[in-house]
Amino acid sequence: MITVNEHFLKLKAGYLFPEIGRRVGAFAKANPDAPLIKLGIGDVTEPLPPAVCGAMLKAVEEMSRPATFRGYGPEQGYEFLRQAIADCDYKSRGVAVRPDEIFISDGAKCDTGNIQEIFGLDNIIAVTDPVYPVYVDTNVMAGRTGAGDSSGRYGNIVYMPCTAENNFVPDLPSRPVDLIYLCYPNNPTGAVATQEQLKKWVDYAKKNKAILLFDSAYEAFIQDDSIPHSIYEIEGARDVAIEFRSFSKTAGFTGVRCAFTVVPDGLSAYTRDGQPVSLKSLWNRRHCTKFNGVSYVTQRGAEAVYSPEGREQIRQIIALYMSNAAAMRKALGDLGYAVYGGTDAPYVWLKTPDGVGSWEFFDLLLQKAHVVGTPGAGFGAAGEGYFRLSAFNDPEKVKQAMERIAAI
Repeated sequence: MITVNEHFLKLKAGYLFPEIGRRVGAFAKANPDAPLIKLGIGDVTEPLPPAVCGAMLKAVEEMSRPATFRGYGPEQGYEFLRQAIADCDYKSRGVAVRPDEIFISDGAKCDTGNIQEIFGLDNIIAVTDPVYPVYVDTNVMAGRTGAGDSSGRYGNIVYMPCTAENNFVPDLPSRPVDLIYLCYPNNPTGAVATQEQLKKWVDYAKKNKAILLFDSAYEAFIQDDSIPHSIYEIEGARDVAIEFRSFSKTAGFTGVRCAFTVVPDGLSAYTRDGQPVSLKSLWNRRHCTKFNGVSYVTQRGAEAVYSPEGREQIRQIIALYMSNAAAMRKALGDLGYAVYGGTDAPYVWLKTPDGVGSWEFFDLLLQKAHVVGTPGAGFGAAGEGYFRLSAFNDPEKVKQAMERIAAI
């Protein structure tokens, strides 16, 4: 008799964003003339920068000629892109990351979900709460957790509440943990972590022989020069941290797919008898076994992100999204909402009105304002009573959305 992986059955409900899509689809079907404005899923709306498109077109032309055609590329990524990342994202900020420590992939979502495969199932994981659902769900699927409770929390996971009182940066765990997921700038709250705050996490990881899984997918949106863009800007982080980044929000690659993960040389986990094992070697083995690499055309487009023209075009796009975030913060604040985020990240995190649940608020905005957001409860128990709005949209539509919310 064939059996299923029963750990999947622990998952409490459908993945957050498909559930939002289901509800929005049902509403649109019942109200075909309702002009929806979507500020929910963090999908970009501005087109790919011209520099990126030009590089991809040139790469397509190369693929059309026998002399320059390419088949399978290196699973870890082409050297030209890995070198550009090392120089422009890291060396430019005084951080030592070598090209051979960079692994190109088709998305930070995939990498943050897949990275847990190289770690033992008896590891205790810690996550911020609220949290990007992929971190939790993939560990549930792997069998690293216990059953879920009525609030959506799973056994064998240490939840670290992120609240307005701690500025959405959690305290250190009160018990030893092994794998710690951190995301800054944070999705969903839009909060950032300072140099001093991140140093505490690095020191904790070193003391407890733990690993930090640092999701920095939104680093390009940081406006405050004092905020680190990489965990590796913190002394000692190379000994305890893996970093994930993405071109999706930075350069509009949500429909193109390109990202990367940094696993430093010298970063180790341990066998049961205490022998160190290179995590870079394990990730390389996993990567080469289960992944055939990102297309040459896509990687040439990603390389163009680092050209002078690409940098300027992306700067303008990010400025547009952050202008949207600022407009949302002001409009919602003027309406009396408690508003967080939106200054160094493209997400605005707001407190729902007293007594209104986050899914109830989702339905209210959908039905009354025809505006789609993301309920905080979908990110974890501590997200209940909060709501996320994305700044990824046309400025005029953002303005209209704020006017509709004001009219409720």
